Amino acid sequence: MPVRTTLPTPKPVSIKIKFNNGNEAPVLGLGTCSPNPDQASEAVKYAIEIGYRHIDCAPIYGNEKEIGTAINAKIEDGTVKREELFIVSKLWCNSHDPNSVEKALRRTLSDLGLEYLDLYLVHWPFAFEDGENFIPKNPDGSFKLSDTDYVETWKGMEGVLQKGLTKNIGVSNFNSEQIERLLKNCKVKPVTNQIEVHPYLTQKELSKFCNEREITITAYSPLGSPGRPWAEPDEPKVLDDQKLVEISKKYNKTPAQVVIRYQIDRGHLLIPKSVTKARILENSQVFDFKLSPEDIAHVDSLNIGERHCPMSEVSASPNWPFSIPY
Repeated sequence: MPVRTTLPTPKPVSIKIKFNNGNEAPVLGLGTCSPNPDQASEAVKYAIEIGYRHIDCAPIYGNEKEIGTAINAKIEDGTVKREELFIVSKLWCNSHDPNSVEKALRRTLSDLGLEYLDLYLVHWPFAFEDGENFIPKNPDGSFKLSDTDYVETWKGMEGVLQKGLTKNIGVSNFNSEQIERLLKNCKVKPVTNQIEVHPYLTQKELSKFCNEREITITAYSPLGSPGRPWAEPDEPKVLDDQKLVEISKKYNKTPAQVVIRYQIDRGHLLIPKSVTKARILENSQVFDFKLSPEDIAHVDSLNIGERHCPMSEVSASPNWPFSIPY
């Protein structure tokens, strides 16, 4: 067994939120969508060393093997026990056939080097042609869509839950109508809906809708995806917003810390992404203050409905989730 690197005992960087089934998840996680698998791996190692216990993954990110190596290195050197971690992954759109769900999950488990996940999500409500190709395309370059119904996909999700391959199941990027239809046709209620949420897209209606049905919101891109490569040069950046800067000075915090605390104070889980050690540490230092109701309302007022991950290439699918307000 490798010799454990000597580290100071980290303070817990998170509190936990209870799901509708009684299970719990650390409120703050690390997002791992990164174009550089090795950087993502090092980020995961560092995050675990300083106390992160919630790691959000997905096969479409192309780095689950590297992240698995990082997770298992920190288990083997004694930094953390497997049962202390909350590991999340997602079912990609090319495996929505209910008979393909278990195969996809087992591949993720193999890549991560784990026996089970703590949470498995349906990444999007629309389906691609079932098969090995993550992004199947037609001759004209459009995505090859499938008419597989997400209600049928959910039956496969319930199956892997029953087999103990994951401890919780949920959805991602589902709108209110899709959630409602799923609830009418499921045996197991999703524990969370992982959606894009930040001060320019506050998602108050969808958050309220899900909370009323005991479905926790997990916020992705909570910092407004400042490094997204498709951003236009003149697009406003969430963390540069003057109102946020003013609030951050009031609490002696950074705008990023205020935005993270904003999600926590709303009762959301969140998974800010970073591969920079200083930012990973900074993002975790948010448990020594709370925003006042007035400041939460102030951040709410920044909403302009600016969606950074619209997946507009799939808008032809009847299950594209953004054709209704929420």
